[in-house]
Amino acid sequence: MAALLAGSAAFSQIHQTTQHDSSSVNRSYNLNPIVVTGSGHHQRLKSTSTPVHVLSSQEIREQGISTFDAAIQRMMPQVSMSPNSMGTFLRLNGLGNKYILILINGQKLSGDISNNVDLNRINMSRVKRIEVLDGAASSLYGSDAIAGVINIITDQPTQNLISVTSDTRVSGKGQLTEAVSIDFFKNGFGSYTSYTHDRADSYQNNGLEYVKGSETETQPTIAPLFTGYRSHLLGQKFTYTPNQHIALNAGIDYSYKLTDRPETRPDITGGTDYEMRYKGLRWNVGGIYKFTSKNSLQADFTSDHYRYGKEYDVETKTNAIGDYVQSKKQRQTELELKAILELMPHSTTIFGADWRQDFLVATSGNIDKSVYTISAYAQHETQLLKNLTATLGLRLTHHETFNQQLTPKATLMYAPGNFRFRATYSAGFRAPGLDELYYHYFSVNRGKAQISFGNKNLSPEKSNYFALNAEYRTQIIAVSVTGYLNRINDMVVKDNVDVDEAALTMLRTEFPEMTDDQAAKLEHYALYQNSDRGDVKGLQVNISANLFRGFNISTNYVYTYARTKSGEQWGVLERSIRNAATIAANYHHTWGKYGLNVNLNGRLQSKTYYPDYEDAPGYGVWNIHTNHSFDCTRWAFIEPSIGVDNIFNKVDRRIDSTKRKYALYSPGRMVVVGLKVKLKK
Repeated sequence: MAALLAGSAAFSQIHQTTQHDSSSVNRSYNLNPIVVTGSGHHQRLKSTSTPVHVLSSQEIREQGISTFDAAIQRMMPQVSMSPNSMGTFLRLNGLGNKYILILINGQKLSGDISNNVDLNRINMSRVKRIEVLDGAASSLYGSDAIAGVINIITDQPTQNLISVTSDTRVSGKGQLTEAVSIDFFKNGFGSYTSYTHDRADSYQNNGLEYVKGSETETQPTIAPLFTGYRSHLLGQKFTYTPNQHIALNAGIDYSYKLTDRPETRPDITGGTDYEMRYKGLRWNVGGIYKFTSKNSLQADFTSDHYRYGKEYDVETKTNAIGDYVQSKKQRQTELELKAILELMPHSTTIFGADWRQDFLVATSGNIDKSVYTISAYAQHETQLLKNLTATLGLRLTHHETFNQQLTPKATLMYAPGNFRFRATYSAGFRAPGLDELYYHYFSVNRGKAQISFGNKNLSPEKSNYFALNAEYRTQIIAVSVTGYLNRINDMVVKDNVDVDEAALTMLRTEFPEMTDDQAAKLEHYALYQNSDRGDVKGLQVNISANLFRGFNISTNYVYTYARTKSGEQWGVLERSIRNAATIAANYHHTWGKYGLNVNLNGRLQSKTYYPDYEDAPGYGVWNIHTNHSFDCTRWAFIEPSIGVDNIFNKVDRRIDSTKRKYALYSPGRMVVVGLKVKLKK
């Protein structure tokens, strides 16, 4: 919805004047930045009727972070992540991947692996800020926005220049990120080229596992806790702003990722015959026509292709080394038209229309389907009285399978002086995915058949989100307290169905490749059903302060009580965390052309709930990082950095088992070294 931000920034009349270019030794913190995610148009943070959490590129760099998952988890306690070979399992306010909408400049990032997001597709070298909107937001963003929205806003220069930048980060366990960019902007034309290589080795925190069927006898294993990978990301973007009214842009991104796991060995368990290979291709074109500073028309078209499968590095009975077997291919195309208008004084009205088509080819699930969605939405924000602002929004979505869905939104904000008091109601919905509708999956794992069926009779998941917020914000301090309730109906889950004689006959007919031995061991199969309800209650406290010149501190705390109801039984939602907090203290000082930045940050959280497994214990991890900035000349900037991740060497060394899950994946204390070099003219 905001993929045109880059173009419009060239003549936007709103600028973050207190945040300097990253190639300067000067640093300052803006407690009132510009955001777009909550309202759908540019506003100062204190003016938004819906609270938004912002993580700037400056904060990311000062913490020595080079990956998206590390950035958002260190600073956003409502977010948690579990990395695995199938991507990253992401949770926001107690709810998992499929309820979280991830956007790049307002456009959905599609492609998932078993509901796990491939976060390596996000180009961190281009991130300007990350905006997180909690709760249902389907009135603006449509399907999937139930837990919240994470919007990655990218940036590129809009001043006449030529620049070349290299940014390197190295730490233990083979972790390396190298990002190179070449930018050119002159007379309204911009070209922005970037390449990022990211890699990490697999590692263990305990080289033992329990022998199958025993919780006392152990044996060695090479199965990794963290799965290593090698990834490449290449991006090219063009912009053209011939005058103050028109901005055009076009871009393309290509991503490639291959896991790096231990190979199968006859003398020890835990190896694999193949690596997982992922490829993505995303391109978009768009434009904006600005009548005045507050009236504009926008159009954006995006096509996102993603596929993954198995690349064999061990010879098997059916595959040779180097063979590739595709598992899933996904494609999404989307066209959006949008008008932002000031129809009356002290108001902003948005009208929009969106068309989207999703395609899925799943070899392992026997799917080759597509579905389209058409929607129209409107939002009106107006000042009712002095200091009193109301927002009403409504989206009508027609889904090819589920017909019409109506999702409203209403907010009220009272803003006397530096205080803000907000009340929010918003609805969310999620259309079941093509895999949940049409899956027809059969595989064999350790001699046992695994079967999953989609369900064409599923209903969309729906939610109602209520929130109250109080905030005090000045240029020195910002304090925000939010309480919320998010209720979800018709949650789609995989139910295990017991196999009786009639079911076994049906399954043998559906999957003739099943052997007699596999059929004899089959106890149940999985079927997608609308069987659960969700209930998430929470409290968030956010404090940021510029205590004195060069020193700022921020702390964020969240309490989340997430439950799910299956039948008549309520239980704790899997992977939910009751208490979590992040703390960051930053000091900066300059001496002439040299700038020193010291950042101390930590994440603390209570245990992670796993109803069917052993709960993962809580932890506290602290990191320290220093940047040393040198403005050598007008055309050269150098910034070496060094830091220590996990200062106190906090590690979860429990022995792996079929009944055990993890929350902390750190291998322990590691030194992080970086170097950024920028040449410009």
